[in-house]
Parts: sequence; C-alpha cells; structure tokens
Amino acid sequence: MENSTRKVTQQDSEALVEEVDVEEYGKRGERPPRARRYRIRIDKALFVVDHATVTGRELLTLAGKVPPERFEIFQKLHGGQMKKVGPDEKVDLSEPGIERFATIPLEVTEG
Repeated sequence: MENSTRKVTQQDSEALVEEVDVEEYGKRGERPPRARRYRIRIDKALFVVDHATVTGRELLTLAGKVPPERFEIFQKLHGGQMKKVGPDEKVDLSEPGIERFATIPLEVTEG
C-alpha cells in the first residue's frame, strides 16, 4: 500500500497547469509549465489547443487558413527570430522561446 501512495504523491507533484499562455512565457524566454491546454496567438487571434505538440498544418487549419497548402506559417521566437514551420513539422509548445505564429498566403501566379 505504501508504494501506491508514493506513486500518487509523485504524480501529484507533476500535476499539470490547467491552461498556459505560450506567448507570455515566450516573451520572457522561459519554458512554459506542462499544461492541459496551451493558449497560442496565430496572427492576431488567440486559440487554445489541448496538446503540447501540433503540426504546421494543424496550426493553419485552426487559424482558418484552408486549404493549408496555400499558406505558410512561421514561429516568432524570443529575440525576434522567425522560423518557418513545414506542414508536417511538429512544434512543441512546451519549448522555451515560442512567442506566437504568423501566416503568409502563398502567391499563385498563372502563366
């Protein structure tokens, strides 16, 4: 019985925060705590996701940029650096330094 009690205590010490604002921690260059939900900014809108790892395609779809193949998405990192996120590239929202995301429509030219 003592072992099971010890396990519960360990799990309690690793409890998840309900919701974390990724941008708030990113601006300070800090790693956000583990959370049940992550609040992120894409362009000027706020969104909440219920898992720490998302793909570029999921972010674009969440932001209403459909079809996602017609857009690019970038991470704005602490310090102003912009990093392109591929459609199937995974972004870990619990990593330090992610401030927000920005989308750009791909230009389609005919001729």
